[in-house]
Amino acid sequence: MSYHELINIIITHRIKILKVTIFATVIIFLILFFIYPLTYRSTVTVLPPEENNRLGGVQSLLGGQDFSNLLLSEGTSGNSQLYMEILKSRSAALYVINKNNLDSFYGINNKYKAAEKLDKELNVEVSKEGIISLSVNVSTSLFPMFVGQRDSIKNLAASLSNSFVEALDKINREKLITKAQKTREFIGQQLMQTKTRLDSVENELMFFQEKNKAVSLPQQVNAAIDAAANIRAEIVKTEIEIGTLESNLREDNKTLIALKDKLQQLKDQYSKMEMGNQDYLLTFKNVPELGKKLANLLREVKIQNEVYSMLQQQYYKELIQENKDLPTIQVLDSAVPPLGAVSPRPIFSSVMGGIFVFFLMCFVSIYDQKRMYLFKKEK
Repeated sequence: MSYHELINIIITHRIKILKVTIFATVIIFLILFFIYPLTYRSTVTVLPPEENNRLGGVQSLLGGQDFSNLLLSEGTSGNSQLYMEILKSRSAALYVINKNNLDSFYGINNKYKAAEKLDKELNVEVSKEGIISLSVNVSTSLFPMFVGQRDSIKNLAASLSNSFVEALDKINREKLITKAQKTREFIGQQLMQTKTRLDSVENELMFFQEKNKAVSLPQQVNAAIDAAANIRAEIVKTEIEIGTLESNLREDNKTLIALKDKLQQLKDQYSKMEMGNQDYLLTFKNVPELGKKLANLLREVKIQNEVYSMLQQQYYKELIQENKDLPTIQVLDSAVPPLGAVSPRPIFSSVMGGIFVFFLMCFVSIYDQKRMYLFKKEK
């Protein structure tokens, strides 16, 4: 059939086509407007995690550096992606279900199945700036115009979105408290070991001074002792930093590699001071035997005192972090009951449905005319 013949068939059957199209469009509109469930959605937006958020681990041990953001991922975008995955987790869904009694709303006795259904209705997006947008689709029952559920469903949509943010904050705080607890326990062990070594070396120094009376050291030796004690303390601090971060970071992490390189440099520097090197005017190797013994004891006491003081401060910082109860999530816009439904869109859907029916009727008319033409031709 030619193009003109097709147009002619459509024109010939235009009344039938238009009647069916109009009738179908009206039926679709009435179904969507009076029968089809209304779906509401309320959006809450969350600001991206700050770069300097306290996320666990030893902090500011080495010259005030902050390694806290490494325990999640590198950069704001990475942390926002992590937050998005937490929001999609079963733990977050179960929190929302228990708070809003969703298992009864869905008519599902099993909370895990209710969590699966809720996950399908969840919408989470992360912008390029790291801002998280979250919403939950909540639908009414059939015949929404007559049931009177719309206001309650609107409120439920807002409540569910806000509940997911609460779940994110709750899970995030639990993880931070767990990290702080593990770090505190690790530092506590180091603190006890350092205290034991400090008591031992202090007693040894006291016995040495009592046995050998008062032994004075030159000012230059005291300066060398202070320098060596500072370097040794830096070594211990760096070892603790590495020990804390190793359980949270991969071995090829750049910061962890940098810390290990720094540790090796500090150890080399400390070895030069102990063994004697032309870069140093005075070394412990050149101190008389009795003075050298006293110098070593004084140096060790200073090292253990400094390390103990540092560990004690950090221990209480972790203890505070473990017991504080502050929000970890910053909400930009809370969810509020929506003004209108996101679906269905009766007018748009009806028009699109009418267009589909129109083309379908055109196809049926052409097909029937072609079949009749072939039937006559065979006769």
